[in-house]
Amino acid sequence: MEQVINKKVNELSKTGELVQIILIILGALLVPAVLPQLLQVIFGKTSAIASNSQIIVGSIVNTALIITGVNVKGWRKLILIATLPSLSAIGSGYIFGSLTKATIFMIPGIWFGNFSLIILMKELYANREMNYIISAIIAIVVKVSIIFGVLNIWMAISVLPNQGAIATTLKNTMGLTQLITASIGACISMLIIKLVFNRNTEKRS
Repeated sequence: MEQVINKKVNELSKTGELVQIILIILGALLVPAVLPQLLQVIFGKTSAIASNSQIIVGSIVNTALIITGVNVKGWRKLILIATLPSLSAIGSGYIFGSLTKATIFMIPGIWFGNFSLIILMKELYANREMNYIISAIIAIVVKVSIIFGVLNIWMAISVLPNQGAIATTLKNTMGLTQLITASIGACISMLIIKLVFNRNTEKRS
């Protein structure tokens, strides 16, 4: 496991490593806390853009998670980046709104889901050199399955509502929305890997 944790695709300079970590942390910490409110101020609370802030924020966060899996090493960094987004989003209260209290119960599932996305991209793409798209699909399916599975466990034991509007919203938020944002994040990450890291990926993607 230690070998996988420390596996990365690109060897960057110290400056490049620092810039990369700063950008990833900004995406994982500040974006969930600041961007939804900023979109509301700029476009209005009822605008289509502000109303879909969860899609926008989630896509940026998943991009940060996948890039972390591909190009960041070390337990502390991986755990930090996997846990920051949910703490930031729930702490700010802007993304989930009235469901913020309910989503607190989902924190362990979200952490585990995020970490699984990072580790699987690291194992499949960075370590085993599997095709990027296949690696991403597997990692995304596992992440969403974990988060949605935890939600259903909480609903089954009545910790969270299992019927009505709240239950429907939670299922969409922890299911379909997670799938969409992770998929968008994977697409953005693929562009970053090809264009920013200037990596030869012809044989793997």
